[in-house]
Amino acid sequence: MAVENPATTTRTPKTEQPEASHRTVLLMFGGLMVAMLLASLNTTVMSAALPTIVGELHGADQMSWVITSYILASTIVMPIYGKLGDQFGRKPLLIVAISIFTAASAVGALAPNMLVLIIARTLQGLGAGGLFILAQATIADVVPARDRGRYAGIMGGVFAVSSVAGPLLGGWLTEGPGWRWTLWINLPLGALAIIAAIAFLHPPRITRVKRKIDLLGMVTLAVATSGVVLIASWGGSKYAWTSPAIIGLVIATVVAWLIVIGVESRATEPIMPLDLFRKRSFNLTTIAGLFAGVGLFGVISYMPTYFQMALGVSSTHAGLLMVPMMTTMLVASIITGRTVTRTGRYKVLPIAGSLLISLSLALLSQVALSTPTWLICACIGILGAGLGMSIQILILIVQNTFPYSLVGTATAANNYFRQIGASLGAALVGSIFVARLSDILSGKIPADITGAGDGTKSLTPEVVHGLPAAIQDPIVNAYNEALMPVYLYISPLLVIGAILLCFVVEKPLATTVQHDEADASTTDDAVAATP
Repeated sequence: MAVENPATTTRTPKTEQPEASHRTVLLMFGGLMVAMLLASLNTTVMSAALPTIVGELHGADQMSWVITSYILASTIVMPIYGKLGDQFGRKPLLIVAISIFTAASAVGALAPNMLVLIIARTLQGLGAGGLFILAQATIADVVPARDRGRYAGIMGGVFAVSSVAGPLLGGWLTEGPGWRWTLWINLPLGALAIIAAIAFLHPPRITRVKRKIDLLGMVTLAVATSGVVLIASWGGSKYAWTSPAIIGLVIATVVAWLIVIGVESRATEPIMPLDLFRKRSFNLTTIAGLFAGVGLFGVISYMPTYFQMALGVSSTHAGLLMVPMMTTMLVASIITGRTVTRTGRYKVLPIAGSLLISLSLALLSQVALSTPTWLICACIGILGAGLGMSIQILILIVQNTFPYSLVGTATAANNYFRQIGASLGAALVGSIFVARLSDILSGKIPADITGAGDGTKSLTPEVVHGLPAAIQDPIVNAYNEALMPVYLYISPLLVIGAILLCFVVEKPLATTVQHDEADASTTDDAVAATP
């Protein structure tokens, strides 16, 4: 069957959208930011509450699924929301996504056991995937690419705030009114986001001749995505990388992806159009974004634990020590966005950002127990600056590469692969860290110092810092030796990402919002004429 480009299903002339008033855009943008904050906060807000949740709901063996189910569900639905938004319009989908997320939060807050909580978190993820993608794509409906930089910078700031504020808020709520308030708090915020979407969001009407939904593509992509996330989550932790379970899962995932390629190459309206991968800028920015995800989650997943083990601080204090990353990411995102809007130039920014991320990882790999805390925070701050200069600009490049009819699909695909990179980064660093820690501690401390009968698996900061110095010191040193050098292994990935971004063609950013259902075949190997 011949492949049909989804962007050519209708041929309508290029039209310019009347520019919305500044006040209207700001009100709409505020509502979208509430939606994005909901989704990004709930990626991390429950991490600090997990020990309490496990104790109350008696589900230690299911603890990881409280986080994994949310990430898995949100990753699966990202491409689906992106494509359906392009086909049918983003406003109704955004309202549906917020409603699903809010309702699931109420279910989770009332959960009597771990099973209900995990189901609620899965439903939350199904809504959160839409909040991420639709908020980013909706800005393209009303704001020209040239002016979108300033909004992209604020979006990057939202991610920066939530990455650190999530664990802090979760810890504060858990210690105060209780962990269930990490879910109850979503209800008023969700209601506010729905009201804002109804009142202020007025994207253009989508008119298409064909409205075929790629159900087979949705199912096969969901299976393939589940395989990748489960491999990243289980490999090296629940199962050894060489175990039959992981090897079988890898084989099944590869087969699933081959099926996805076959299905999407024949679909009339594919969820993940293979034509996306014919664009050089899309491929290069997506790979660079994936590498940035590896670096980001490789650090934020394990540095708080390192601070607790090496410095003996509380979990809340450990979260505060991550604030430099949040601050520099917020500032860099805003400055970078404004720079793009003022100059129209953007290519050099994510290149510099990738190099800064690589530098921060290399510096972190040299951290020792004698390294001053302020210097470690400075290294983390460099990481935040690099992320602020790159992530949202990469999305802007993708949106500027494709016609309006594919903006949501392309935005979703870029976010999707970065989310995959985040899962792989956390898994990669965690797997190497755990293996190195076990090797270093082997034979140096008593086989069962916690009395739990599982060797060093039950070590917590409280347990470690309550041990005699003769036992405590080798453990703390082992944490430093096992974790910090791992960052040097992933640092070259960001250098590769920076090199790849050098080959991105810097097309002029559009100065008007053009709703173009045609002209999707324009190559990005040549600089387009200024709109």
